[in-house]
Amino acid sequence: MTDISLIPRPQKVIHLHGTFPVSSNIPIVSDSPNKKNAAYLKHLLSPLPKQVGKRSHGIHLNLGTKDKSLGKEGYRLKITPKEIYLEASTPAGIFYGIQTLRQLLPTELEKGDPLTKRDYGVPCVAITDFPRFTWRGFMLDEGRHFLGKDIVLRTLDLMALQKLNVFHWHLTEDQGWRIEIKKYPLLMKIGSQREGTGTLFKGRHDGVPHGGFYTQAEIKEIVAYAADRYILIVPEIEMPGHSLATLASYPNLSCTGGPFEVATHFGVFPDIYCAGKDSTFTFLQDVLSEVLELFPSPFIHIGGDEAPKARWKNCPDCQQRIRQLVLKDEHALQVYFTNRIITWLAKKGRRVIGWNEIMQKGLREDAVVQYWLGNKEKVVEEIRTHGRDVIISTFLRTYLDHSYALTSLKEAYEFEPVFPELLEKESSHILGLEPTLWTEWVSNKDRVDFQTFPRLTAFAETAWSSKEGKNFDDFRSRLKSFLQRLDVLGVAYAEEGDVNPSFFARLFKMTTIAIPQTKTARTNPPQRISPRIRLA
Repeated sequence: MTDISLIPRPQKVIHLHGTFPVSSNIPIVSDSPNKKNAAYLKHLLSPLPKQVGKRSHGIHLNLGTKDKSLGKEGYRLKITPKEIYLEASTPAGIFYGIQTLRQLLPTELEKGDPLTKRDYGVPCVAITDFPRFTWRGFMLDEGRHFLGKDIVLRTLDLMALQKLNVFHWHLTEDQGWRIEIKKYPLLMKIGSQREGTGTLFKGRHDGVPHGGFYTQAEIKEIVAYAADRYILIVPEIEMPGHSLATLASYPNLSCTGGPFEVATHFGVFPDIYCAGKDSTFTFLQDVLSEVLELFPSPFIHIGGDEAPKARWKNCPDCQQRIRQLVLKDEHALQVYFTNRIITWLAKKGRRVIGWNEIMQKGLREDAVVQYWLGNKEKVVEEIRTHGRDVIISTFLRTYLDHSYALTSLKEAYEFEPVFPELLEKESSHILGLEPTLWTEWVSNKDRVDFQTFPRLTAFAETAWSSKEGKNFDDFRSRLKSFLQRLDVLGVAYAEEGDVNPSFFARLFKMTTIAIPQTKTARTNPPQRISPRIRLA
């Protein structure tokens, strides 16, 4: 019997006898909805040599399973010596089945170069598989560091390999605006650029200009690329806080009128959008109108976290708004701000996601909360009383910018996103989990790789596989084969001594800031606790 290692671990695997010979010219038979999946699989198999002589019955991709337990993303994969049969209820399920088949194929196939060995075979198995959660996400912050289209496309490919289906794209920040908005050109001219990047010394920066933004044409290309991999891109446009890049471009949107500069260091800043001016909402609706044209996502993320109220307390416009609406205080004013945006987006058929700071009394019940920090009991109560949908991104457990000394691979794997206080029927409001990579200290591909992998792989298994079957030792065993695939794909992942640090390493490696530039420079990789929680 051939040993197989699959990540995420499928729900059920039955080992059969024999192998199925694969080749570049193997027939792929599909129904009409799976033409793209068939083309994807054909391209994947193209480096294999052609099969000569008697050929197999081929690979069959078909919709139409009546097994409701598979849901919209599950699949059945059966490999016999004569044929491969893959069925699902949707093309997404077929795609995830292809990703499983991909891991059964030779690792060197990932290079895309022609293979020379005469015969290649995959083990015969029968797999029944479906995801635990519908939301299997990854968040990339490009507000702090602009990484560029190639890294984003590569990220989407690596997500697809792990059956992740939501790419949360953090596009606006105090330190940079990263999306072209045609109606407001100063966002690109001013907001996308900064004079330098903050150092460990407060108020200082390195003096190296940093900038960049995505054109609308590039975003359309990326969105289409993600869709072909059944990945939903959810854009985040921060409001009312984390908005200095906007205010540097259009200071009239603030409470004080400025002037402002795009932030060069990291933290939480007092100047935010003015909630008392109707011009603020006009601007945001104009921006969101262009965002909606670019992103077909049913969800739009509006941030809502870390919004200091000092400016609102001293702003005549904000105070007048509070009096007119008979609001209790500035916190209630943020609820008004958020609900106004939610209502506007709802009319456009979109649903708002916000970090859990938006979760105040009076928040519209259709808003989704992304939990990262704070009162967990309050989130549980929201689920019970309002049926609030929640995405889990717990600060101390799922933040990939944290050092491995703070969050080891084992701790990442053993994280459980469903609160134990929830009843079974209530737990359905936990849509899933989403590890996040904030880029205060992440400025290049290798650093992205090191912080992300293999912890994202651990979270991907939690998001897909059943809770009951999870076992870290088994995962580590299967991970060896998966890392070989990442080697071929050129991923500069963290290695054994980093992902499971010793006790003393956990004490002393948390503040190292040397940034590796290549995969070979990982001996003393960067270890930095996210500064996002710190105040400026």
